[in-house]
Amino acid sequence: MFQFVKTLIPRGAFLFFQPLYHRFLALLAAILYRFPSRKLTVIGVTGTNGKSTTVELLAEIIEEAGYRVASTSSIRFRIADREHPNDLKMTMPGRFFMQKFLRNAVTNGCTHAVLEVTSEGIKQFRHRYIKFDVAVITNITPEHIESHGSFEKYRAAKAELFKRAPIHVLNEDDPNTYALFSRMPAQRRASYKLKEYPRGFHLHLPGDFNRANALAALTAGQVIGISYETAKRAVERIDYIPGRLEVLQEEPFGVIVDYAHTPDALEKVYKELSAPRFICVLGSAGGGRDAWKRPEMGKVAAEHCDYIILTNEDPYDENPEKILEEIEKGIRLNSKFPARHASQGEAGRQIPNSKKILDRREAIRAALEYAKKDDVVVITGKGCEQWIMGPNGVKIPWDDREVVREEIKNLKIKM
Repeated sequence: MFQFVKTLIPRGAFLFFQPLYHRFLALLAAILYRFPSRKLTVIGVTGTNGKSTTVELLAEIIEEAGYRVASTSSIRFRIADREHPNDLKMTMPGRFFMQKFLRNAVTNGCTHAVLEVTSEGIKQFRHRYIKFDVAVITNITPEHIESHGSFEKYRAAKAELFKRAPIHVLNEDDPNTYALFSRMPAQRRASYKLKEYPRGFHLHLPGDFNRANALAALTAGQVIGISYETAKRAVERIDYIPGRLEVLQEEPFGVIVDYAHTPDALEKVYKELSAPRFICVLGSAGGGRDAWKRPEMGKVAAEHCDYIILTNEDPYDENPEKILEEIEKGIRLNSKFPARHASQGEAGRQIPNSKKILDRREAIRAALEYAKKDDVVVITGKGCEQWIMGPNGVKIPWDDREVVREEIKNLKIKM
């Protein structure tokens, strides 16, 4: 309906009235569900990478402290002991969903809510009329540039959350946020940095980026009155976060699924892993979503991977072949890739170092069939997402992890 109305209104008029439209719906939703956030301690987590992991860790910390907690993230929706996967293909759902979710949290006896807050959600006023008590930032790197118009506007959208929360939790290691956000008015401000990572803290999630996520969750827990000992106990119990560097197989070769969908996140994933040879499956979203990053993703993959399979991710209404060609441009830009990664197969046959397979299942199958002992297959871009988004709003049920498990099983049967 919204898209239909949009086509009837001149573009200039639509852009002028759009914020009023979004704000009106936000107010209407809050009135309909009786401003439920006023009865909760609400923590908003924003940033480019690490938001969902931080939400998951913080929700566990709050629960360990004896409170009933609700949380929303790109992974799942949770109210106390009930949860279900986020199958909306939307990290921060619409205004009516959010207010209804918070009302259900109150009805079910929750005292706290941890919400993943996105720049697109802020742009459409989905955060308005939610009483945030704490705002947490993980990091900011370029993303959603086409939508916001510039990196500065993207960062400014994230900053809106901090204008609406009296307590700020900042990342001192992030050059794109700390100097700016630390100057914003706040009743209380707390920060974290990797240099202060506590000794004797045994985090099972790998990588400095996960240590930073854990510090963000610990710091947010402390500002709402939860002891370090309680938070430590909760976080140390967590073995993995769904779809985030999730290990699906270790022997005879490793298989890892991760949500990394930006150049920065992709590079951090690759740098964290070690193996004689990496076989990488990746793509990039269509629908006008950050086309600038496609060659950048290719450059990162070319720097770290020994064999690359480019495949569909979420093409929406874009030509998927075109998306893969743009990623491939980045691979070609890395002049080291063909020489450094060219390898000899059995009987001296030259193995191509990259290929395009549009069908994502076939791409995953090809990677698994190509892998040898001690290799690591890294499948990025979707994590535990429940759909592939195609043209004309078509949603194809999907889960990289389930597809991997099925294809590993089929591969073992063939062997």
